[in-house]
Amino acid sequence: MADNRWIAIASLPSGPLQASDFELRRAPMPEPADGEVLCRTLAITIGAGQRAGLQGSASYAGAARAGVVMSGTGVARVESSRSVDFSPGDCVVGALGWQDYAAVAGRHLRKVDASVDPADHLGVFGTNGLTAYFGLLDVGAPKPNETVVVSAAAGSVGHLVGQIAKLKGCRVVGVAGSDAKCALLVDELGFDAAVDYRSDAFRGAFKNATPDRIDVYFDNTGGDVLGSALFRMNAHGRIVCCGVVSQYDTATPAPGPRGIPGLLVNNRVRMQGFLVFDYADRFDDAREQLGAWTRTGRLRPRSSEFAGLERAPEAFVELLRGATVGTTIVRVAD
Repeated sequence: MADNRWIAIASLPSGPLQASDFELRRAPMPEPADGEVLCRTLAITIGAGQRAGLQGSASYAGAARAGVVMSGTGVARVESSRSVDFSPGDCVVGALGWQDYAAVAGRHLRKVDASVDPADHLGVFGTNGLTAYFGLLDVGAPKPNETVVVSAAAGSVGHLVGQIAKLKGCRVVGVAGSDAKCALLVDELGFDAAVDYRSDAFRGAFKNATPDRIDVYFDNTGGDVLGSALFRMNAHGRIVCCGVVSQYDTATPAPGPRGIPGLLVNNRVRMQGFLVFDYADRFDDAREQLGAWTRTGRLRPRSSEFAGLERAPEAFVELLRGATVGTTIVRVAD
């Protein structure tokens, strides 16, 4: 039987992530135990939050360790099964890790429609889509005609947040890291305005893009963009704290922006973090709505794709330097 290729965390990064922090290794094919399923990985997704896990700042991810398979969610085909709930040929989603094959307990897998592109199972119907859905609608609670601002707006979560906000009748402003991304947000995804945070003219452009100030700020970045948004919040505005990507890929994260708690108090702003897992009992309903929007073309998921398991470290580095759009996908097998 063929060996199993897997990507190990060769060393925990002490600065910006490099592809050399990972290593492609081989091991014997895993054998499923009773209740387990042997999965052939078709595709995996990579998210910025995984960098927080390597940094040790995401407590829900557990302690980061070198020498183990890099964790990650993937779509797989069942090769063999010792679980009564799955049969060979089934398509499943689960925590497979960066590897060709994984033996996974059946209770940790979710059966999905094999006719749907794995990129959608991992993007709009996966953690990214659910995070956008619950973070915006439950935590941000936007109302029609309010101004919603999204940072990392061309990213895996942000590009969906902005589109959902438009579906809810809001004026939507995206903050992204290049003119090309800003053009994509406005011209293809329907945002009302987009601002390049890397531009020397960012502060003025940001103010001009939010003439009625901000009612909901969906924060994926922290740092200076969060600082700018704080000074533009309307009274009784809501800040949704989803991620802090500007601080993940460094050994010396910056302190929080100034103005907290003063600006929150003076403007009665609610600033709330959340974890998507808190909404697990409503995932099916959310996927049904996301699916309806996607099938009718009202929601347009985007992805950046890399071919081959060996390219996963490169994809991770590209994601963190802001070179990808939408959900970052690595296609592992057909």
